[in-house]
Amino acid sequence: MTDLHPTIATVTERIVRRSAASRRKYLDLIERGRDAGTNRDQLSCGNLAHGFAASGEDKPVIRTGNAMNIGIVTAYNDMLSAHQPYGRYPEQIKIAAREVGATAQVAGGVPAMCDGVTQGQAGMDLSLFSRDTIALGTAVALSHAMFEGALLLGICDKIVPGLLIGALRFGHLPTILIPAGPMPSGLANKEKVRIRQLYAEGKVGRDELLESESASYHGAGTCTFYGTANSNQMMMEMMGLHMPAASFVNPGTKLRTELTRAATHRVAQIGWDGDDYRPLGHCVDEKAIVNAMIGLMATGGSTNHAIHLPAIARAAGIHIDWTDFAEISDAVPLLARVYPNGSGDVNHFHAAGGISFVIRELLDAGLLHRDIRTVARQDLTDYGKEPVLENEALAWKDVPSSRDEAMLRPVSNPFQPDGGMKLLQGNLGRCVMKTSAVDPERWTIEAPAALFHDQDDVLRAFKAGELERDVVVVVRFQGPRANGMPELHKLTPALGVLQDRGFKVALLTDGRMSGASGKVPAAIHLSPEALGGGPIGKLRDGDMVRVCARTGSVEALVDEAEWERRDHPEAPPPPYDTGRELFALFRHHSDLAEQGASPILAAMDSEV
Repeated sequence: MTDLHPTIATVTERIVRRSAASRRKYLDLIERGRDAGTNRDQLSCGNLAHGFAASGEDKPVIRTGNAMNIGIVTAYNDMLSAHQPYGRYPEQIKIAAREVGATAQVAGGVPAMCDGVTQGQAGMDLSLFSRDTIALGTAVALSHAMFEGALLLGICDKIVPGLLIGALRFGHLPTILIPAGPMPSGLANKEKVRIRQLYAEGKVGRDELLESESASYHGAGTCTFYGTANSNQMMMEMMGLHMPAASFVNPGTKLRTELTRAATHRVAQIGWDGDDYRPLGHCVDEKAIVNAMIGLMATGGSTNHAIHLPAIARAAGIHIDWTDFAEISDAVPLLARVYPNGSGDVNHFHAAGGISFVIRELLDAGLLHRDIRTVARQDLTDYGKEPVLENEALAWKDVPSSRDEAMLRPVSNPFQPDGGMKLLQGNLGRCVMKTSAVDPERWTIEAPAALFHDQDDVLRAFKAGELERDVVVVVRFQGPRANGMPELHKLTPALGVLQDRGFKVALLTDGRMSGASGKVPAAIHLSPEALGGGPIGKLRDGDMVRVCARTGSVEALVDEAEWERRDHPEAPPPPYDTGRELFALFRHHSDLAEQGASPILAAMDSEV
């Protein structure tokens, strides 16, 4: 067996040391949860009667308390394509639970908003904090003490992190996440981007743009590009929280149904009454979190997880930072090119060998922790195999090699030697840049700054021809405390047009970029943010700014004495419409992006 790569070992050991006190406190919490906390033994007869009153044919079994009752937390809605398939899952799960002598109830529902619908709209300001809302909803669902296990039905951007953050506070429960799979491939992503850029230039109209978008997003399932939603699914595999290789099987197939059935059977087998107890809080440990980081780098995953993964880890008493991400990125080669890092989508990735191939390659090269406690087996080895149906029965088979090396490569022949997520730091703060889709010639941009406080102002300047030059577009007051840290994906077509016209262009922001950030260099999540005194507030129009992924620097090239004399601009007024005002409490109490940008975790940590 190959030895673990020394950088992976060093980073893991550092995280273990850094987290020792908080992790011990967390493990004490979940031990109390099992023995004397949230479980049916603590319920009175009145409590129990309320809990099983409407459980139909499962009522006698739930009443006796002799079999596992599985709590289902669902993010179902039929507006969001990724979550529409979940509508029928609860009934499927109940049938599967009865097959192994267990029962299941829908414990609660959580919101599932779509960044694709709200992108560039006021509702996007609610996006990041919807994660914390989902975490709170998950905690409410599991607080009823009716359950000895949980199944989490969620797939997209903030939904999976939110479900995990909430469920980890009930970490004594064995828990499996169940995906629904991606929609079949539609219009090629490169063609979609071409039409978007033509629209940004005014060369095609709204009807043609809508036709293009409708051909790309056309049915039930996740969007097929490799953004935050599909990166979520990859991370759950790397952490061993799915049934192996369940992520990218299309909805409505027999294989998809059998994987859901297998997850239900498995959660019933790993309860505390048996000899294979696998509580969520022990599965999500320091090694599992490091594996998720490794997966992000090896596949060119979403930069949004530079925020979400620290929050997930923190909910389990584990503390990671962007230095950990950067050091892992330097050690882990890029094995996949999935759009926007390549031409194929996640369906092509899966057909080429997918996550099973990536896990096997990383394990064989000593670039992944094998010895984690997964929900499926004793370690991660079985996650290097892919699910198939043999005579209508579910089985897993080896993936001997990549079926398409334009999409997926072995460790011996990677697309690039590092994972393509860089930490940048300097007199403007700390931020991250995803380089895996950026031409290396554009990894360093030095140009005058153009200052904006709203992404719509950037688009107005673009349409007026005011950005036809080398430029670092700076969009500030976009952090979690200012406006909830919306994604700025709406800027991508315009900035792509400027880059294609031959200009040196970069984005610098204390906000977020889409998880599908692509060819334009984007230094994002700049921390500390402008609101409250972050140094990005000192920038002035025309200042020379250097953004460099090679040296890991983000700097205002301004005389030091002049820099120190500068004051900060007045912040824009807080948002007050579209329900954004209801999230004022979250904005006021959010912590830094590098810590997860979470108001609920910041408040929680201040109490314990």
